[in-house]
Amino acid sequence: MNRRWWWPMLLPLLGGCGHAGADRTVLEQARALPLEFSVQAEGELRSTKPTPLLVPGSQWTARQLNWMLPDGSTVAKGELVARFSAEQSKQDLAQARIDLERNTLARATKQAELDDKSGQLGVDLTQVAVQHAIAARYANAPLEAMARNDILDAVQDVHYLDVRQRILKWREDQSASRGNAELAVLDAQRSSFDTVAKQKQEDLEALELRAPHAGVLMLEKNWSDQLPHVGSSLYAGNSFASLPDLDALEVQLAVPQIEAQGIQVGDKVELHRWGMPTQHVTVRLSWVATAAQPRSSENPVKYLAMKATVPADVARRYGWVPGQRFVGKIILLHVDKSFSVPNMALSHDGSASSVQVLAGDKVQARQLKLGVRGATRTQVLEGLHQGDRVLLDAANAKEAK
Repeated sequence: MNRRWWWPMLLPLLGGCGHAGADRTVLEQARALPLEFSVQAEGELRSTKPTPLLVPGSQWTARQLNWMLPDGSTVAKGELVARFSAEQSKQDLAQARIDLERNTLARATKQAELDDKSGQLGVDLTQVAVQHAIAARYANAPLEAMARNDILDAVQDVHYLDVRQRILKWREDQSASRGNAELAVLDAQRSSFDTVAKQKQEDLEALELRAPHAGVLMLEKNWSDQLPHVGSSLYAGNSFASLPDLDALEVQLAVPQIEAQGIQVGDKVELHRWGMPTQHVTVRLSWVATAAQPRSSENPVKYLAMKATVPADVARRYGWVPGQRFVGKIILLHVDKSFSVPNMALSHDGSASSVQVLAGDKVQARQLKLGVRGATRTQVLEGLHQGDRVLLDAANAKEAK
């Protein structure tokens, strides 16, 4: 990336090489000429509203990519983008169905055991009730009707049968509570197995990825900086690709920090696709980073990032799609006529700037009001006049005085 400018031609003074007297200081004659400062930048076209496309299925379910459209393909709404297989989900579904069958058999067996136990307790309670009724009748019989010993035996039987009856009822209640708890455990297991089966069935029904709207397919790189490919293992819920909105595009540019001085939001940018200068558009910077950053850990050079919005009609006209490389010419200054001086000729004292001007045989300091500063030259708003002879080397100029 290079800065480009219009600048006044050096006019050699005091000889063919342009030296002033014995000190041999190089001079430049000031002239108001067309002036332009610009910076070359490179970047990539991106969408500001990409729609993420995730690997279908439940979270973290293993998938294998069987087929996919190539990166950069133009797709219509509802078009098939990728197809997957899920062998693990098939095995998990089969295991869940086996678990459901086992659970059904276990519950049926447990219910039969509970029914048998409940029936046996019912029979025992019935027998105890009959015996209790008989014993109670004889226990209340008059002494004249029965011998004293028979009455005492009947009273003892009633007491025994009362205790037995209470024990049987307690066992019946405990059996019912314990049985209901065991059945509840089996029902909870069945619910879990049923949930797994439904989830795996849904996983097997979600093996196709379709475009939610029209756009251009942009595959996403994984943690190892690799694009998806047929045969690769993926996990449901992870990012597979994105579908950019072609009506919301911008070019993200980068300029080396050493060349980025003076760039600001609103600067004009002349953009064209890499290698195709006829496909061009003029826009303005919509965003400029506050600080330059390295673009990789292997390269310490810092770049200033910036963005420029691309009109949708222009992108459609040229068929521009995200991922394409672009070249941008950022215009820092463009005027029909202005003075400028080389940066090497400037001296600075606080906020004041000046140059050394040769007036006859004398060197004079000239205060300047500066405009836009470029990489090698700076615009002069006030302080110079047509034909002024500016000394280019301020250090030598001071020695000459």
